[in-house]
Amino acid sequence: MPRPILLFTGQWTQTPFDELAQRLSDWGYQGIELCCWGDHFEVQRALSEDEYCQQKLDVATRHDLQILVLSNHRVGQAVCDRIEPRHRRILPDYVWGDGDPEGVRERATAEMLATVQAAQKLGVNVISGFTGSSLWPGVLGYPPSSPTEVDEGLRDFAHRWQPILDACENAGIRFALEVHPGQVAFDLYSAELALEAVDGRESFGFTFDPSHLHWQGIDPVEFLRRFPDRIYHVHIKDLAMTLNGRTGVLNAYQPYGDARRGWEFRSPGHGGIDWESLFRTLNAIRYEGPLSVEWSDAGMDRDYGAEEACKFVKRLDFPRA
Repeated sequence: MPRPILLFTGQWTQTPFDELAQRLSDWGYQGIELCCWGDHFEVQRALSEDEYCQQKLDVATRHDLQILVLSNHRVGQAVCDRIEPRHRRILPDYVWGDGDPEGVRERATAEMLATVQAAQKLGVNVISGFTGSSLWPGVLGYPPSSPTEVDEGLRDFAHRWQPILDACENAGIRFALEVHPGQVAFDLYSAELALEAVDGRESFGFTFDPSHLHWQGIDPVEFLRRFPDRIYHVHIKDLAMTLNGRTGVLNAYQPYGDARRGWEFRSPGHGGIDWESLFRTLNAIRYEGPLSVEWSDAGMDRDYGAEEACKFVKRLDFPRA
C-alpha cells in the first residue's frame, strides 16, 4: 500500500489553514505535517479551547486529508541551545519571556511537554522537531569542544529531554529528531551518540531528511541502513551542490538563492539526491510511515513546486517485492 504523502506546512504559514488544505487536496496530497507556528496550530489554544483540535481535524477531513505528524522545530531548538538574541525571532513571546537563557530553556521544555498533550488530542503519534545543542558552536567553531565537554553536552541533552520523552512514552507518541546541522544529532555518528545518551529508549528516533546529509558528504542510504528501526518520519527535500572553486559547503553569509552559495535546497527531483536508491532502501527497511514534502527551492514558484513534488513522490513510491 502506498505510503501517505504529506506536505510540511512550515513554508506556508502565511496561508490560512483552510485555504492551504484546499490546495493540498487539489495537488493530490493525502495529509498534513502540521507546524506549530503561525496560525496553523497553536499549542496553548489546543490545550485551553475544547474544540480547537477538532476544528483542525474537521478542516482536514473536509478536504480528504489526514493530520499525521505535528512539528515543533522552533521551540524544540531552544530546549538545549545556548540562547542568544536570534532565538527571539523563532519563539513565541511567552516562551522567550525576559530572555534569560535558563528561563527560556525551561519554558521551551514546558512548551514541548504541552506539544505532547496537544498531539495526543489531535490523535497524532509522531512529533517531529529539533532538540537544539549546547555542543554545536564547537563542531565547526574554535576552540573545539574537548572530549569532556562533548560528554557533558550529551548529558545535558539527555537531562533536558528525558522528561519530554517520558511524556511521549506515556502518551504513546514518538519524538523524531530531524537530523540536521545545529542539533545534537547532525550526522550518522552523532546520531549514534544521541541514542546512547538517552539509553536507546523507544520514544526517541529520527526524522530522516536526505538533503541535510547529502550536503555534508554523507550517503543518506547508509544512514537508513544504520538506523532501520529508528526512522520514525521521512522528509522529502532535494539539494544541489555547486562547488566551483569559489563556493564552499558552509556558504559563508549568503542567503538562499545567492549564486555564491555552495549548495541550495531544491524541489524534489531537481537536485543531486539518488531518490530511487533511497526509496529502495526505505522498502528494504520496511518503513511504512508517511513521506512528507518539506518544499524549499529559491528558484521555483512555491505552489508549482509543491504540486510537482507530490506527483514526483507518487511516481517513485513503488511497492517492495
